[in-house]
Amino acid sequence: MDIEHVHVDKQSPDAYKAFVGASVAVGKTATDAGLERSLVELVNVRVSQINGCPTCLDVHHRKAAAAGVTEKQLTTVAVWRDTELFSEREQAALRLAEITTTLPDHDTAEREYGRARKVLGDDELSAVIWVATAINAFNRVAILSRHLVKP
Repeated sequence: MDIEHVHVDKQSPDAYKAFVGASVAVGKTATDAGLERSLVELVNVRVSQINGCPTCLDVHHRKAAAAGVTEKQLTTVAVWRDTELFSEREQAALRLAEITTTLPDHDTAEREYGRARKVLGDDELSAVIWVATAINAFNRVAILSRHLVKP
């Protein structure tokens, strides 16, 4: 079935502008917490993978590469647990990104949160959750609007 989708960001520009403002605040929170741009972009890529957002994957894959994330890391971030390519901080951030996105059962969420908590300070932990929350929201706007990746 071919349905024409409303681009909700263009249909409701004031809401989208507020969203962008929130995203800027989240970026500042991440910077103030000392999160490296590469770590932020790894979170953005991983969340966008989980949600299946081609537009955000396209954008954040390029941003991650520009921020110093290696091609090998980008290729394997979906299976990061099975590699030795990610630092302890990156693993902690990816754990938080995944539980923020999937909202797993209580025990899984507590276990993964606890593992991340051992590595990240309060400000870092909070910032990662905000980054994951923000990209989740943008993923939903892009997916439901059916934004396409242009060649």
